[in-house]
Amino acid sequence: MKKNPAYSVICHDDNILAVNKSSGISVTQDRWDESKERLDKLLENDFEIPKLFTVHRIDKDTSGIVIFAKTKEAHKNLSMAFEQRSVKKKYTLIIHGRPVWNEISCDLPLVPNGNKKHMTIIDKYKGKESHTHFVCLFRAGNYSVLEAFPQTGRIHQIRVHASSLGHPVVCDTIYGKFSPVKLSSFKRAWKGDPHEEKPLLERLALHASEVTLPCGTVIAAPIAKDMQSLISQLKKISKNN
Repeated sequence: MKKNPAYSVICHDDNILAVNKSSGISVTQDRWDESKERLDKLLENDFEIPKLFTVHRIDKDTSGIVIFAKTKEAHKNLSMAFEQRSVKKKYTLIIHGRPVWNEISCDLPLVPNGNKKHMTIIDKYKGKESHTHFVCLFRAGNYSVLEAFPQTGRIHQIRVHASSLGHPVVCDTIYGKFSPVKLSSFKRAWKGDPHEEKPLLERLALHASEVTLPCGTVIAAPIAKDMQSLISQLKKISKNN
């Protein structure tokens, strides 16, 4: 099977390198990840850059925008913007279930619990302030497509908050369950061979879609083909739900 590229370039100038990361590769060094492949080192080698500075991270299994700084000054300015929450972030996700709300905000405090699964948990006493706003775009079968707007950047924040609302992200092995999505699971008139059917999606259905910088510049990352294919199929049947 042909392996998907680890990234595609969104923009590249003297100060930043922004890429659309594929699911399955860590952004930088991760003490919990035993794989040797890292996005920062891969980019340094591919672009012959001596040192890239990590501005922010997304989960290994999440796809989408990652921005690196190429200079110390750019790193300082961008890092400060993220810390001060003057950078706006938008994610696209597919969840299990059909929420009764069209929009909702979740502000449950979060903290890593240090277990073998490296989970983040809800803790109203020791947890850090965490805010995520969810917008339901449409519902189809037993799935829904949402946009998430996190105001804070806790580890696994969107995944934990979505799960806490009773709607875990599709194919989330930590906060939900791993269940590859097949067309037969939501298309009523499906008549294929169940023994030969291939999944439409079998990785975490979470994508970092847009980052808006303080200057107003919007950096957008197209959704990967596997996730976009599932969204397109769900959209077709949503009108009949």
